[in-house]
Amino acid sequence: VNNAAISPKGPGGSRLGVFDTDVATWAKVFQVNFFASVMLARGLVEELKAAQGSVVNVTSIAGERVHPFAGSAYATSKAALAALTREMASEFGRLGVRVNAICPTFIETPLTAGLLSDEKTMARSLRAIPLGRIGQVEDVMGAAVFLASPAAALINGASLLIDGGMTCL
Repeated sequence: VNNAAISPKGPGGSRLGVFDTDVATWAKVFQVNFFASVMLARGLVEELKAAQGSVVNVTSIAGERVHPFAGSAYATSKAALAALTREMASEFGRLGVRVNAICPTFIETPLTAGLLSDEKTMARSLRAIPLGRIGQVEDVMGAAVFLASPAAALINGASLLIDGGMTCL
């Protein structure tokens, strides 16, 4: 499961856009959020092939639409990871290795704790999610375990939304 990610913020936790994100920050975000997944899968291809294993990439709904809190570098790195998932599914699939993605919305983690502690942000987030709750780590974990399991043996190249219906609005 490729789950490493960083999402740098501006002053006061503000969203970093295209114009206010320096090139070094773009490079660092892509190194962690995108290239690490490429290098790890390539480095483990023999083990994955021998085990008929599975790769699960963690993307984000921010890779599909402008998000009020995720910056431009984070969002585009996650969009690139979604495209990489499809490419890897084609190439690794020929080796008997499945590659899928999970695409979560806001999940309550230490990374989001600061945003979720703000009442306005929490209310805004809850209004945007039809199920009316913030995602929990267990929501993402269950999806990742399913995609990695034999129960998902014919699923390859899929991206599973874990967003409480947020993207259907």
